[in-house]
Amino acid sequence: MQALLGIIFHSLGGVAAGSFYMPYNKVKGWSWETYWMVGGVMSWLIVPPIAAYLTVPGFVEIIAGSSSTILGFTFLMGLLWGVGGLSYGLGVRYLGMSLGNSVVLGFCAAFGAIVPSIYYNFSPQEGKTSFTDMISSTGGRVVLLGVLVCLIGIAICGKAGMLKEGELSEEEKKKSVAEFNLVKGLIVAVLSGILSSFFSFGIEAGKPLADAAVAAGYDHLFANNVTFVVILWGGLATNFVWTTYLSLKNKAYKDFTNKQTPISKNVLFSTLAGTVWFLQFFFYGMGESKLGNGASSWILHMSTIILTANLWGVYRREWHGVAKKTKWTITSGIIVIILSVVLVGIGNSV
Repeated sequence: MQALLGIIFHSLGGVAAGSFYMPYNKVKGWSWETYWMVGGVMSWLIVPPIAAYLTVPGFVEIIAGSSSTILGFTFLMGLLWGVGGLSYGLGVRYLGMSLGNSVVLGFCAAFGAIVPSIYYNFSPQEGKTSFTDMISSTGGRVVLLGVLVCLIGIAICGKAGMLKEGELSEEEKKKSVAEFNLVKGLIVAVLSGILSSFFSFGIEAGKPLADAAVAAGYDHLFANNVTFVVILWGGLATNFVWTTYLSLKNKAYKDFTNKQTPISKNVLFSTLAGTVWFLQFFFYGMGESKLGNGASSWILHMSTIILTANLWGVYRREWHGVAKKTKWTITSGIIVIILSVVLVGIGNSV
């Protein structure tokens, strides 16, 4: 029952993460940096402490009482993850919901599944699996095989993108993805996928914060909400600096006073996107507390996002007009990525 609840919570989080970009598609007349900044302020600054206060009212005291080393390292992981989150938005912007999420989150799933084990290689902890342990055990090798299969699935999805690039005219590509650019999108997506996995690393680094919440008598189901506050401070720093730079450079700050755009609706949709985005980690924390395994939790979360995002891609007709071979290629890539999730699950159970 605990495992089933964990799967349900992760699925809810994955649906939220795979859907959050949809409200951004309703924003009209604003630059990317403008609506990304509004959504980011909600998802990194406003909503996380509200969620923490509602579930762990003493989270401020827990953070204040933690060592600077734990806080600093957790913040650093959030800072690096923030670069991944920033480029994630660009990846979806250039590749679309389907291909963008498959490539970005495939890499994210693969690296997020093994990064914590590498961390425990340098900082051993009782009950935690190091990368050396993974290599030397049957289950660990199955997990690594799953990661390899995941990367193969990503390569197949990338091939589908290349086929799409060659089949459709520029006008046809822009119908579903306004700024479609395969080369630029793939470069950004690979960078995003690798750096986004550092959120998994941040959760492991900030585990003492969650443990302190449980020790203080709070429900372990919500303990990770304390860790998220610190990680997301790092993400806020990265994204706020970059979007502010772009806003000043492109004079996009004028969007907030441009009455030729639906300002109120744009703020509403951007705020909704940011709030839905945070819900992925709210439910992720609940799922992880039930499954009790970072690698399984992370790759289950990522696979649900990939499935959800591809359903939205179908809804947005992002693969409309391409040959059957191309459609089968993207479908095969997604199936291979899901197979990798199964392998990682089997490996962890062993």
